[in-house]
Amino acid sequence: MKRAKQNEDSKKSDCPCIACVVYCSLWVHPGESVFQYIKKDVELKIPIGFPQPLYDLKKNKITPAGFILGRKLFYDPILSKDYFTSCASCHQRFAAFAHIDHALSHGMLGQFGKRNVPALQNLIWKDAYMADGGINHLDLQPLAPLTSPIEMGESVAGVLEKLRNDSLYPGMFNKAFGSDEINSERLLKSLSQFLALMISSNSPYDKYLEGKMEFSSQELNGLKLFRSKCETCHKEPLFTDNSYRNIGLKPDTSLKDSGRAAITGVNEDKMKFKVPSLRNVEVSYPYMHDGRFRNLKEVMNHYADGKFFTPDFDKSIEKAVGLSEDDKSDLIAFLKTLTDKTFLMDRRFADPAMK
Repeated sequence: MKRAKQNEDSKKSDCPCIACVVYCSLWVHPGESVFQYIKKDVELKIPIGFPQPLYDLKKNKITPAGFILGRKLFYDPILSKDYFTSCASCHQRFAAFAHIDHALSHGMLGQFGKRNVPALQNLIWKDAYMADGGINHLDLQPLAPLTSPIEMGESVAGVLEKLRNDSLYPGMFNKAFGSDEINSERLLKSLSQFLALMISSNSPYDKYLEGKMEFSSQELNGLKLFRSKCETCHKEPLFTDNSYRNIGLKPDTSLKDSGRAAITGVNEDKMKFKVPSLRNVEVSYPYMHDGRFRNLKEVMNHYADGKFFTPDFDKSIEKAVGLSEDDKSDLIAFLKTLTDKTFLMDRRFADPAMK
């Protein structure tokens, strides 16, 4: 009875974007059966100009059945203690799998986390996960939200027991792994197969580099400014260097988040957070580890002003101090060229329960 109720709830979308709902309604995942993807639909294609992935896919080969299983798990609230919170509750597809409008993550029973929800894209090129780098492998990353009392509130044993007793999952695990054994390794590897294909590489910026479209004069100036002011940390083509930086933000006295220092125990790492990718930044607001900035203009103002930087800030950000209003507008125009609609509307990543 609980499972039936959960299934009904999982079919409801909290996505306010009408275009997204209309697009997703064009295809159906009938009766929770496996959508008939074929091998070419889940082939990993390294985009032109991208480095080799850091995640070793030889140890977790992506298959149609494994990908479908990972997708179902990602959207299924059965993974949470309350049967209501799924991975997708915070990671919304239309927002590049971030959570727009919410400064902080929301978990079970309306609880608030202490950090902004990060976008999920190009994950196989990351060397660590979470804003503090506390997780060093993609396969292990889901354990943090699954077992957090604020987020999903479950135990690994509890999740596995529910999956084993479910009417659908044993058969799906069988198709993905050759037997209906459900264990933590298979659970995590199937989620990684789904996450690994979340690749964003077809934005107007990418098309410009390929000579398939032109930039406006404002976008061109924004690109020039970006390369001179921002690229020390946000390196192309991934738009992150995977480093940890203190960008001069004053600590939130209520959250008491020390950033990377909580992992390393090193005083110099206080208020250092992992540099996020800027791909799809237009749709993944609000910004910073605690979501303090509501829009890109506020972000620009922080860097351009400089007088509010804390004394221990990373000196590389001084390059942006003194940006004019025109500079800010041009930079924002360029950042909007990183919006990849192909990725945002890719049906492979849609909720399989949407009707």
